[in-house]
Amino acid sequence: MTAPGRRSSTFTRLLRHGFTDPSAAERLLDAVELAPVRDDPVLLEALGATADPDLALHGLVRLLEAQPDPTARRELLDTLIAAKPLRDRLLGVLGASEALADHLARHAGDWRALVTYEPRDLHRGVEDFERGLAEADDPVSLRVAYRRCLLSIAARDVCGTIDVAETAAELADLATATLRAALALAEAAAPEDAALCRLAVIAMGKCGGHELNYVSDVDVIFVGEAVEGADEPKALRAATALASHLMRICSETTVEGSIWPVDANLRPEGRNGPLVRTLSSHLAYYQRWAKTWEFQALLKARPVAGDPGLGAEYVAALQPLVWQAADRENFVPDVQKMRRRVVENIPAAEVDRQLKLGPGGLRDVEFAVQLLQLVHGRADTSLHSGTTLDALEALAAGGYVGRADAAQLDEAYRFLRSMEHRIQLHRLRRTHLVPDDEADLRRLGRSLGLRTDPVAGLLRAWKRHASVVRRLHEKLFYRPLLDAVAQLAPGEARLSAEAARERMVALGYADPAAALRHLEALASGVTRKAAIQRTLLPVLLGWFADSADPDAGLLNFRKVSDALGKTPWYLRLLRDEGAAAENLARVLSAGRLAPDLLMRAPEAVALLGDGNAGGLAPRGRAQLEQETLAAVRRADGAVQAVAAVRGVRRRELFRTAAADIVGSYGTEAQPVEADQGALVDRVGAAVSDLTAATLAGTLRAVVREGWGDTLPTRFAIIGMGRFGGHELGYGSDADVLFVHEPRDGADEREAADAANKVVSEMRRLLQVPSADPPLLIDADLRPEGKSGPLVRTLKSYEAYYRRWSLVWERHALLRAEFVAGDEDLGRRFIELVDPLRYPAGGLDDDAVREIRRLKARMESERLPRGADPKLHAKLGPGGLSDVEWTVQLMQLRHGHEEAGLRTTRTRAALAAACEAGLISAENATTLDEAWVLATRVRNAVMLVRGRAGDTFPTDPRELAAVGRYLGHGPGHAGDMLDEYRRTARRARAVVDELFYA
Repeated sequence: MTAPGRRSSTFTRLLRHGFTDPSAAERLLDAVELAPVRDDPVLLEALGATADPDLALHGLVRLLEAQPDPTARRELLDTLIAAKPLRDRLLGVLGASEALADHLARHAGDWRALVTYEPRDLHRGVEDFERGLAEADDPVSLRVAYRRCLLSIAARDVCGTIDVAETAAELADLATATLRAALALAEAAAPEDAALCRLAVIAMGKCGGHELNYVSDVDVIFVGEAVEGADEPKALRAATALASHLMRICSETTVEGSIWPVDANLRPEGRNGPLVRTLSSHLAYYQRWAKTWEFQALLKARPVAGDPGLGAEYVAALQPLVWQAADRENFVPDVQKMRRRVVENIPAAEVDRQLKLGPGGLRDVEFAVQLLQLVHGRADTSLHSGTTLDALEALAAGGYVGRADAAQLDEAYRFLRSMEHRIQLHRLRRTHLVPDDEADLRRLGRSLGLRTDPVAGLLRAWKRHASVVRRLHEKLFYRPLLDAVAQLAPGEARLSAEAARERMVALGYADPAAALRHLEALASGVTRKAAIQRTLLPVLLGWFADSADPDAGLLNFRKVSDALGKTPWYLRLLRDEGAAAENLARVLSAGRLAPDLLMRAPEAVALLGDGNAGGLAPRGRAQLEQETLAAVRRADGAVQAVAAVRGVRRRELFRTAAADIVGSYGTEAQPVEADQGALVDRVGAAVSDLTAATLAGTLRAVVREGWGDTLPTRFAIIGMGRFGGHELGYGSDADVLFVHEPRDGADEREAADAANKVVSEMRRLLQVPSADPPLLIDADLRPEGKSGPLVRTLKSYEAYYRRWSLVWERHALLRAEFVAGDEDLGRRFIELVDPLRYPAGGLDDDAVREIRRLKARMESERLPRGADPKLHAKLGPGGLSDVEWTVQLMQLRHGHEEAGLRTTRTRAALAAACEAGLISAENATTLDEAWVLATRVRNAVMLVRGRAGDTFPTDPRELAAVGRYLGHGPGHAGDMLDEYRRTARRARAVVDELFYA
């Protein structure tokens, strides 16, 4: 008897052998069924070697209890102790699969299927499984026989007799035998249908590829033909009936459960198409209508059941089409779409547990291998394999994939598939999620041979292999391209020039010859620079290919590298700063503006880093003014000073554009900015602050050179239009008014001359041809427009506005805001115009009619000839002008009584109008969405084309690049235009209701 408070020796031994509930295990060992072997050390050692000793012991007791009599029980125990092969197999299955333990408890004699241990039993094939299923004469007995065969596969799998690839192949062979047996049952049930037709079952997906999971849909396609002399429509109906019956036999749930669902949705037209087609109908569909992914699916097509001749004809007819898929006109955009990770539909809580679809998952490996097969299989028949690991080996042997990369990917894929198998085997349920329960993780880790710390060891190994897949997924495409052009390892198999060209075309490069020349220039040689470039380029090329213009991205990268390649910090930045390389790739391939700004001063690439020295966060106006004024103080003369100010402007424009591109495209570290309005506001504020700082610095430089420290007149610059509204775009002019006030004792004529000279010199210096973009100053919104004086005194403005101001001038003053110069003078100017733009009592009816007349005239006269009004972001229906005039009319009418409306910013005024009840929340949202979208269109056009525009580009590549910026993937430019028309149409309806009503 064990003393109180002390553990029994059995309890201790159970703990040592891996039991997690020794008390329950002791009770089970005391069961009468185990009495003959209770003290046999062989049993305890064998249980301790299983994935879950507790589960194995529980399953064994259940199996013994299920034996029909003591003699059968004794036979099982004797064989268990005496025969190590049975002991390892049976207990291994019981410790890994609760579902198969249930099967054994229901069918107590099936344990004998594990006794056989002959050479032919080590690797069973279709014929072996057909013999195992031969006695099944109905769906229920077929399920029992299927589980019995599955038991033998699982036993050899968990014991390590067969590896993961062999396990997957045997599962596919068992599925083949099962489909044949199910078809035989269906034909026996309807011999008259069988007599009318020839029916072939083509396995697709993992079954077709000889790499099936324990629990998976079995993807198939059915091909039918009439027998000689039979009516074809009638024969096809008969074939459809047989195919439907086959699917029900395998899929329906009976007292013995189901086998697996048979899924025919990969057939032409999917679930909307006929279940069975003739061979000629299949061929016609694939020749005319099939999409790229359908040819990718055909890589794994394999006849498995039914008429073997018809199945062979199907494969012979369709396989040539598979290898022509890369020549299709839409192959590149299709590939770009398929290459984008589809994780949006995975619940957020599951992404990090997904073995199949998550980052670094099985799908990454399978897709990469299949794509390379499609690209290079046209000329190399050694790549024509439906099995992922066989195809990967062939790709490595042919030089299409680096051998080291292929070996790492093979190891990672085998580990991930092993995890998937063991997870599914436990309850025989279809899942690709890694469990989060500690006990499940422990069993899973032990089943994979991790015994010391199974949970921690499993998670470490999983993350390591997923990381390998994630890292190699892109390198798999691009590393061989570099090897082909760099030619650093003589004797190593590498891509031929033609194969390299084919791959570049398949990845979206329009000029593969030029792209390969760039790669050769970047990656050849034995210098440290070339070595680092070879490390960076595989990933960079993938990011370039993910853009609308990969060729431009690669060319721009070569230009930047040529300019900075000898600078130590440049390559170190790209290699060591996590975000810098991807940010650079996005910026260089998104259009012309950002690369042009960067090429003029390549050292600005440092801004793309994620360290303290870089960063893409916009700088505030005060900080920018401080820098520009300091640059002016250091300069010798106004020309040098303004050149320095324009250099600051160029750098900050690049910072803003880069941040905008990264936020719109998203990166691995930073997802796409969800709030498009926030992106627009950031760009508008950043460019407006930068313009104000540029004017302040230029003003200081001009005054210092001409008059020293003090101008004979106070001088202020008032921002107007988008500048005053903090809504400038990349290509916007600076709309301003100039106001001055002679200092005490100064001659008024001398003061006016000085003010005019300042304006003239500022405009000249900001437009002097140079490497930096010019800043155009537009003063046409001044009193009397172009006919009026360029600069007025504050008193002159006051007299003019009191006597002569027109409605359009009051309207324009809604955007007036001091931006540079004498702050006190600027403040007094704003105080002067406030009563004009927010008139007491609002607008009278005549003024409202005048504003509507002006708006209608602008719509009819200013829209460019030939432009599609529905796609004009500024002047078209529902565009910027519509939204802004509607908001500004509310400001003119109600600004005197609603403080929130007294703002120069469109979105802020719209929100205030909504809060004041002047517009419904729904209508406000409609106008806001339209204004944000139209603003982003204009920004996108400038980023892509390098010059301002209000309409969508007509060039397909430029249009696609605008689409990418706006969040539309490859091939979805039409969707982008439809979305714009839809958004603008809704906004115009609100404008008609509020502005023209």
